[in-house]
Amino acid sequence: MAFWSPDGAPPELPGRLPPSVTPENRELTVALPADGGTVTAVTVPALVLPVRDALPLLTRARSGSATGSAAFWGAAAVLALQLAARGRLLPGLSTQEHDAWRLGPLEGSDAERLRELADAMPVHAHAVPLPGHGPDDPPLLPAPHSLLRAFLDAVADTLPRTPAAALAAGGPAFADRTVRPEPRPRLRAWAAEVAAGQDAGVRLSLRVEAHQLDLPGGRFRAVAQLHSRTDPTVVADAAQVFAGTAPAGAFSPAARTDALLTLRRAATAWDALAPLLSAAVPDAVDLADEEIAELLGAPVSRALGAAGVQVHWPRDLVRTLTTHAVVGSADHPGPGPAPSLLSPGALTAFDWRFALGDTPLTREELDRLAESGRPLVRLRDQWVLVDPEALRRARARPDRKLTAVEALRAALTGQVERDGGGTEETEDGEPIEVRAVGALEELRRRLADPQSPLHRPVPQPPALAATLRDYQLRGLGWLHRLTSLGLGAVLADDMGLGKTITLIALHLHRHSTAEHTGPTLVVCPASLLGNWQREIEAFAPGTPVRRHHGGARDLTGLADGEFVLTTYGTMRLDAAELAAAADWGLVVADEAQHIKNHASATAKTLRTLPASARVALTGTPVENNLTELWAIVDWTTPGLLGRLPAFRTRYADAVESGADPAAAERLAALVRPFLLRRRKSDPGIAPELPPKTETDRAVSLTPEQAGLYEAVVRETLAEISGAQGVARRGLIVKLLTSLKQICNHPAQFLKEEDAPRLAGRSGKLEAFDELLESILASGAQVLVFTQYVRMARLLTEHLWARAVPSALLHGGLPVARREELVRDFQSGAVPVFLLSLKAAGTGLNLTRAEHVVHFDRWWNPAVEAQATDRAYRIGQDRPVQVHRLIAEGTVEDRIAALLRRKQSLADAVLGGAGEAALTELSDAELAELVTLRRVS
Repeated sequence: MAFWSPDGAPPELPGRLPPSVTPENRELTVALPADGGTVTAVTVPALVLPVRDALPLLTRARSGSATGSAAFWGAAAVLALQLAARGRLLPGLSTQEHDAWRLGPLEGSDAERLRELADAMPVHAHAVPLPGHGPDDPPLLPAPHSLLRAFLDAVADTLPRTPAAALAAGGPAFADRTVRPEPRPRLRAWAAEVAAGQDAGVRLSLRVEAHQLDLPGGRFRAVAQLHSRTDPTVVADAAQVFAGTAPAGAFSPAARTDALLTLRRAATAWDALAPLLSAAVPDAVDLADEEIAELLGAPVSRALGAAGVQVHWPRDLVRTLTTHAVVGSADHPGPGPAPSLLSPGALTAFDWRFALGDTPLTREELDRLAESGRPLVRLRDQWVLVDPEALRRARARPDRKLTAVEALRAALTGQVERDGGGTEETEDGEPIEVRAVGALEELRRRLADPQSPLHRPVPQPPALAATLRDYQLRGLGWLHRLTSLGLGAVLADDMGLGKTITLIALHLHRHSTAEHTGPTLVVCPASLLGNWQREIEAFAPGTPVRRHHGGARDLTGLADGEFVLTTYGTMRLDAAELAAAADWGLVVADEAQHIKNHASATAKTLRTLPASARVALTGTPVENNLTELWAIVDWTTPGLLGRLPAFRTRYADAVESGADPAAAERLAALVRPFLLRRRKSDPGIAPELPPKTETDRAVSLTPEQAGLYEAVVRETLAEISGAQGVARRGLIVKLLTSLKQICNHPAQFLKEEDAPRLAGRSGKLEAFDELLESILASGAQVLVFTQYVRMARLLTEHLWARAVPSALLHGGLPVARREELVRDFQSGAVPVFLLSLKAAGTGLNLTRAEHVVHFDRWWNPAVEAQATDRAYRIGQDRPVQVHRLIAEGTVEDRIAALLRRKQSLADAVLGGAGEAALTELSDAELAELVTLRRVS
């Protein structure tokens, strides 16, 4: 394809090319109209591209400012791609006997479209004269139709030649052309046969007729029909074509030969048609029962379709056997009170329904059809044609019972899973439809309909000493109606939107209605016990509350409406005692990401606590992968998402890899009724929140840091290059940890003890000092997060040496001391609060802070956001500034850029397991990631 300008100006391409493609500059002789109706040959500069590389440009040149010539060839390119997408590709040989793909066979409508396009070809679109004429002869231009057809074939020859084509083609012919083309004369006869058969003047179909139905069992025959390619509406029996009695002009004189070739292809695809070839006048062939069964089956149907043969069945025969499942009981159609779906004894009917066409079948009729052993049987005064294999599969599906949650999952998704996981499907892979009836269908509608009573607010409990916001009231109503149905719920609002007070309101509402009894058990991190107790005492005065934690644990004399607060660690120790202490009306898992690992002792033990309903509170239902979501939802409503292997196959792998875009919507439809997610940025949720500003502060390494960094990279990469498997992954994790510690401070990496010298050795520390000086000068308070307790201790020593009051909270502190530190900071007594990210990244309410500093990066943005939300939450009335310290030119810098762009490796970090994803990098990729780059 040559791109040129009629005025002789330097040509411009109608779009961008990828960097790997460079057009060839060439002079082109073209014939242009001149004055007086003459044609003049002129030479113009041109940019020449192979057809493959020109295709994207041409398809974009159909509209806009493109010239008529470019728009024409753009339309031709689209036509070629459309024909190829419909499978209109034929192998053949070029005039030089090279293997070449071309477009065909063309239907009548395709040929007409090609003719219309060729007739519309503008003069500039075929302005290159044909060779072989003298300088004094007038230039001879190529005929539009032949030129257009040559272009279509050239496009067709570019498409199948992929690196994988050799596997499909069984050899280098018609496959990836990576070497110079070779003549293939041995394929000449074969190519001629293909051309004669596929481009013949006729197309074959089989018309299946029922005849001799007065005989026992009846009989079928297949009548060969020939369709004229010049006029597809003309159809004649093969006997008419061979006898010369077909409609005049509809079939060419060579139609008889074309028909024989077509019949031979059909008989090769299915040998039951062989009698058509042996007959003097091919007409029809009688089909035995087993041949009818073959014709109904997928293998023969696919073989005939690949040969271009269509099969037409009689319209008055019923032959569509449909199967669906009915879940629930129609005996009690009202919504009514539902049994707890957490109850192991709740079972729901799961029955199969069958129909032929629009006619329902009973099990007895299905058995009679199958026992006849024939595809053609008489049923209800009509002949029906059914695939025996389809009958066998239908009969093999017994009615059975589902647990209530399995039935609900089937009702919500329209599909049902087998006991061993996976979706109940037909053997050809099509999912079976499931329809809910009765009370289950009513529940499905209530869950799926946003306007249903399930989603309407309920009155605020009179005993609540606070005024709930509108979104909190809606959350209360949603929680109440789910838990009253015996279903679990995941309240996944952003940190700071008031999940605790909403849960307290739920407890009060459940007991005020007298519908639900039993105390409420709250399991939470140790640092949140005091927060829960204070909020219960403040917002539900008079409600009994006790801590089940520490040495003086006692569960005797539990009141019906009491709150019991315990930690995840204590829950693991006292699971049996907690399970026997009361009939828990509600079990709550706060910061439910603690049970995201379904195989952990915490998650397993929590499942053993019986409850009428379960609620999970979390700001991050998914931190790393969808398996975490499964673990939380499977605790709140066991069985809702099915078994974990099936969930991974059907949802997690498909969503995280992007292989099945519809999988995300299917999962959302299933989870949405049971997970409520609101963000601070959502309209109307928290308009009173002040603005939040996030800043990445780049810092330089000191010479000491740079020397340590380069030495560790050099030595560890050498070790990694000779390691494999677990040992290699361990070395990579060690490398990343070491580099992050060096970026923080050499004293942390070198494990220096006894008051090491800190000043002047770390670029981060210098930037931190400057930032802190500005913050404290303005009278503000600041939270400082680091993932390393050792680094937090070094910062504490550094600040006290400079007479800056500070406090340090980490996981090793007792609960009472943690609560004391939080009170000191909230009262303003301590302006700088250093926190271990793991111990203090959740639950705490630290709205006194106007600044948040992330001294080092946690490579999961969700975890960092959780930490930031200690300050940026309901109750904060001042703007919040977030500062992230990043060492320039280091692995921190590289990861920060990837997280911002969310591309390639960033997707692995965000969607995988943080640093664990990096352990799978190749040596070269790892070196690219960690090598120190000097910043000018």
